[in-house]
Parts: sequence; structure tokens; C-alpha cells
Amino acid sequence: MNDRRSTVSQSELSHYDRLGVSPQVTPDHLRQAFRRRSKALHPDTTNLPANQAAQDFQRLKEAYELLADPARRRAYDEQLLQLAQRSALPSPAPVQDQWQGIGERRPLSGGEWFALLLLGLALLLSLVIGLGVAGVQGRAWQVSPEWLSDVSAAPVERAFEPAFTAGAGGVADQP
Repeated sequence: MNDRRSTVSQSELSHYDRLGVSPQVTPDHLRQAFRRRSKALHPDTTNLPANQAAQDFQRLKEAYELLADPARRRAYDEQLLQLAQRSALPSPAPVQDQWQGIGERRPLSGGEWFALLLLGLALLLSLVIGLGVAGVQGRAWQVSPEWLSDVSAAPVERAFEPAFTAGAGGVADQP
């Protein structure tokens, strides 16, 4: 007999919970519960992934085997009782999940508003300084690029004129 199967862990479901029965269940009702749950968890009849279904079915089978044997069931019930007595002692505060609150909308704090204000002031100050320097030096505030003015002055016919004219034999003629 595997001791690991008969030990009770707080993080796992009890064998009674796994079978969906109370600790006072009769052997007949235990068998019926096992059959009902095994149909739902059998790897051939469930929608769960194959690995998970096989693991869940194996745990269900182990739970039934333990509870169907009266001696092992008594020992298991004693372990449950001891666990319940230990858990009656005050437990430490639960550890909060580190991901709790991520993705939730919340109002901005005072420090965040202040940082946004400083960012806006820095942007405004740099804009004023740039325009002031341009005004003192006599530069225009809006400059058109030279390549744009050169293209707009070129005649349209010239823009579509072939780069060279091909003579006989595909050699370019010199103008």
C-alpha cells in the first residue's frame, strides 16, 4: 500500500470531495458515486485533454480504492480529523497574489498627475524656446524643403521625357 495515496494534503481535495460524497457515505452509495464520476472523467468519454483526464481518473480510482477498504478508510478518516484539529489553530495571514490588480483601471495618484504636469510643461517650454530662438535669428517658423520647390518648378512634359532615345540596335543616340 502506498502511504502517499493515503496522506491528506490541505492543497488537494479530500477523497470524499473527489468522489462527491460525504464522510458518512455507505459502501453502496460510494460505489454508485464512483461509477457516476468515472463516467464523467474517463479519458474516452470526457472533453478534457487526454493527460489531464487520465490523471483525474487515476486519482478518482485511487480515492475509491482507499475508501472502499474499511481499514484504510478508518486510517484516512483519522488523518482528516487530525488535519481538521491542526487547521483549527490560527493560521498566518494569506499571501496575496502578486498579479492581483494588474489590468484594472484606477484613478491616477497625485504623484502621477504631477509627473504629467511636469512633462507637459517641459514640452511647452521646449516649444517656446525653439520658436523664440528662431524668431531672434530671423528664421522662418515654417520652412519648405528645397527639393519640393525644385520639383514644382519643373515642367510636366520634362518629367515624363525618356532619359535617352534608343536608335537602331538599342544604342542611345547622343543629342
